[in-house]
Amino acid sequence: MHSKLNYALQSSNSFNIKANCPQIYFPSSFAELQQLPELTAKHCYILGEGTNTLFVEPQAPIIIQPKFTGIDIIEQDDHFVVSIGAAENWHHLVCFCLEQGIYGLENLALIPGSVGAAPVQNIGAYGVELADYCQEVQWYEFASKTMHVLTKQECRFAYRDSIFKQERYNQGLITQVTLKLPKAWQANLSYAGLDALATDSTAKQVMAQVIALRSSKLPDPKELANAGSFFKNPIVSAADFAQLQQQYPSMPHYPQPNDQIKLAAAWLIEQAGLKGFRHHHVGVHRQQALVLVNYGSDVGGDIVSLAKYIQRKVAQQFSVTLIPEVRMITEQGERSFSSLSDINPIRDNTNGNSVNANSTAGNITNGSSND
Repeated sequence: MHSKLNYALQSSNSFNIKANCPQIYFPSSFAELQQLPELTAKHCYILGEGTNTLFVEPQAPIIIQPKFTGIDIIEQDDHFVVSIGAAENWHHLVCFCLEQGIYGLENLALIPGSVGAAPVQNIGAYGVELADYCQEVQWYEFASKTMHVLTKQECRFAYRDSIFKQERYNQGLITQVTLKLPKAWQANLSYAGLDALATDSTAKQVMAQVIALRSSKLPDPKELANAGSFFKNPIVSAADFAQLQQQYPSMPHYPQPNDQIKLAAAWLIEQAGLKGFRHHHVGVHRQQALVLVNYGSDVGGDIVSLAKYIQRKVAQQFSVTLIPEVRMITEQGERSFSSLSDINPIRDNTNGNSVNANSTAGNITNGSSND
């Protein structure tokens, strides 16, 4: 099995943060998986394309980066069953399916990352989630050195969550994902931005619109280092939302099951005056407040400090706690955001304004309110 010692990870994470791991493994077959050494869950990390990963410290744990590839299609009477290797790029999969006349994934176009990472987060965008089409996930268990097939129900998908972040966290890795896509396709235009399309729009037209919308708001990580949406959209009780709505009648909201309401994290951050906010070499994107960007820092702790500042400001104004989507990796493995300390805490100055980061004095400034 291919592996490397003292491996530099800067090009393996979309935040472009400098970090090194003592060893990285690249298994691409069942036999190679069985060759992996015994690893404790807290001292290793499964890495896809690094588009949802923040290396908080200069040293990372042992890394396993699966290299399972390939796309197989089985046509049935009413469905296409598509099985994809974990290392395949997600957006390339969406494009491939549309080229084959297989529709349903177009709303998930341009989501960065690998196919194997998609079930872990239950990726979603523009009214569609992976769980809508996932049939099963092939998963290798470290302890027993055996392969398991988990059904959609067994994956326990929820909003940006799955069994792979819960009971089976770091106990194995995903090698293949199988999707079931119906031939009877209808465009999902329920999300804002897509509702401008005609009801008879084709899947390719929907994908083009999704790409245009995402490109207008989200910076390309190759041009401006970022990990896409940094925070989850918070979910609150209907009672708590009713109180917030009295003060903020225009607050965007989305009803959820069990008498809960999903709020828009980007709107909360923007209302807190942080859209375009910058501190030294990190900041909040000028077009999309949900995206934190790295303008040139080598230190993951700078992103942590910025995220904690945003979390604190939003909590002060709305009594709502933002939770990161991005996974925090230290030398000892993944850690919860709440357990991390600010390396360089960002403070408000004495008059209550945001500290300005564009100046050499290290003050902080907000971006233009016209963004």
